[in-house]
Amino acid sequence: MRIAIAGGSMAGLFTAVLLRQSGHEVRIFERSRAGLQGRGAGLVPQQEVFDLLDLLGRDEVARLGVVARQRIVLDLEGDVISREDRPQMQVSWDHLFVAVRMQISDDAYRLGNGAVAVGQDEDAAWLDLEDGSRANADLVIGADGIGSAVRRSLMPDHPGASYAGYVAWRALVPERLLPASAARVLSDRFAFYDTPDAHVLGYTVAGEDGSLVKGGRRYNAVWYRTIDYLEDVLRDRTGQVHPYSLAPGSLSPEAIRGIHADARALLPAPFASAFLAEPQPFVQAIFDMTVPRMAVGRVAIIGDAAFVARPHTAMGVAKAAGDAMSLVRAIDAGWTQDARATFERERIAAGEAIVAYGRRLGAEIAARQRRRANA
Repeated sequence: MRIAIAGGSMAGLFTAVLLRQSGHEVRIFERSRAGLQGRGAGLVPQQEVFDLLDLLGRDEVARLGVVARQRIVLDLEGDVISREDRPQMQVSWDHLFVAVRMQISDDAYRLGNGAVAVGQDEDAAWLDLEDGSRANADLVIGADGIGSAVRRSLMPDHPGASYAGYVAWRALVPERLLPASAARVLSDRFAFYDTPDAHVLGYTVAGEDGSLVKGGRRYNAVWYRTIDYLEDVLRDRTGQVHPYSLAPGSLSPEAIRGIHADARALLPAPFASAFLAEPQPFVQAIFDMTVPRMAVGRVAIIGDAAFVARPHTAMGVAKAAGDAMSLVRAIDAGWTQDARATFERERIAAGEAIVAYGRRLGAEIAARQRRRANA
């Protein structure tokens, strides 16, 4: 089959590689002009990721991670007030992305030309692209994220994602830039800090080049903060307001100075040091989203184009992998009505469960913050 995929992040990339293994002709159309490497941070691999990498013959990628020996909780003074020996491995999003991206040729992965709409008839489907061209195919897959143009065309009455009331400020810092005092507390540990309106966590991941050597790795810090007015946070250095997130390098100098000042004032010294060492912090607003359908005729949607779950679940990449494997099974079965129904039944159930889990975790974090505030 000729298959066009809107979106070249994990869901689209996983699907494309599996489809090419099955002999299908696949093209990816990604909106970003610079590519997606460097946009990810750390992730905790789930079983679906291991299963997918095994299918791709790259199972070694999921073993190249950093193991956090302990889970610790800090107080505002930076002291460890709770610790638990619970080893857990984190891998680099970048490392996983590059390992899979290398299996798709550049001529099949088109940058800087995202989808603006999708269409279909009895004989074909197509993507209308930003440059005014049209990509014709037998099947179109929308893997174009939370603001999916494919989903909007397929379900024009769908309300889209709902804001959860808080954002995640992120720092991905070369380990060598962490002050020694912060590294002694944070390195090789999964660390947490809570206040009534914020939740902070961090852990060590591989370096940009995949290095696992101490000093050559990176520290991934995430600061969840309650924000009522998203425009205040999602305005980039040119003054443009973005709907969902700002990538590294997008924040204005004034916004960066504000984050650094807030980190000094509000965070334990080790976490504050991580954000102060990050010259280009980035931010994502937290949303929930579900859909009633994932396949209509010759069009399917997967990944965050279909279901958006809060990052607390650590299931985003696993959800993408599960969607990809289920979708490719349906396509290899001929994309019949029964195959489409099986794909939808499996992945809608999985997506709804993951989104509900994220909402529960968000509520549990808020409850824990209230208890500590009242203690």
